[in-house]
Amino acid sequence: MKTIFAFCGVILLASAFLAWRALRMPAEYGTFTGAQRVQVAELVENPQHYTGRLISVEAPVREQCKTMGCYFFLPSGQKKLRVELQDIAMNAPMHEGKPARVEGQIVPYGDGYQLLASGVEFK
Repeated sequence: MKTIFAFCGVILLASAFLAWRALRMPAEYGTFTGAQRVQVAELVENPQHYTGRLISVEAPVREQCKTMGCYFFLPSGQKKLRVELQDIAMNAPMHEGKPARVEGQIVPYGDGYQLLASGVEFK
């Protein structure tokens, strides 16, 4: 009987900790300026057209960094766009599968491009 009570206590404490953590993490990081909205597919197909321009995009989060949440990908069919959060949220909460609105600039990254976020809102 004591084991059951101890197990219930551990579950209660773990649930309280997770609820506290979820409530203290903000859903919005950085700043938004009302930049032009662009589809992820357009950014993936023609990133050079948007290089250096402030743009906004909305899509579900995929493949978020597991250690700190500092980057994630936005899908477009078989392709994806990398979103870097380094300058605004090095420790972003995990939001895989949930929609996000991102504002920032397309910049070169490796042999491709990424969206360097200046604002992100997890919905």
